[in-house]
Amino acid sequence: MMLIDIRDREKYLKGHLNGAVSIPFLELFLNPNRLSKDKEYTLYCDTGSKSKILVNHLNKLGYHCVNLDGGYLFH
Repeated sequence: MMLIDIRDREKYLKGHLNGAVSIPFLELFLNPNRLSKDKEYTLYCDTGSKSKILVNHLNKLGYHCVNLDGGYLFH
């Protein structure tokens, strides 16, 4: 399972979950082919709302994604 932080890179650099890679929301929304349909992904944002939208979009395209409910807000 690959962990993807969809927040902007500035927020990612300030703090992120261990092992997460940064692919901002719009970048992944417009270029889902960056992912493999043979792998599973967990996406997160600050609150879980944007990542939920993106998870639904990607799953409709045939990807295997789940949302990190509640997101990750680094202070």
